[in-house]
Amino acid sequence: MSAPDPSPVQWRRSTRSDSEGGACVEVAGLRAVIAVRDSKDPEGPKLAFGRGAFGVLAREIRAGRYDL
Repeated sequence: MSAPDPSPVQWRRSTRSDSEGGACVEVAGLRAVIAVRDSKDPEGPKLAFGRGAFGVLAREIRAGRYDL
């Protein structure tokens, strides 16, 4: 099963994104999934997460588990 094409949806920039064009992540809520893309490459690859999995990922990020 392939993920839906997230190109026609409204993307919004993460509040954690760098305001100077650095680490910019955008998300879009679709019916069954949350899509994520790099705002510097909007035509590039997009990741799609089930809503539950995205919630877990967001909590992990907020907890600092993926800070480099």
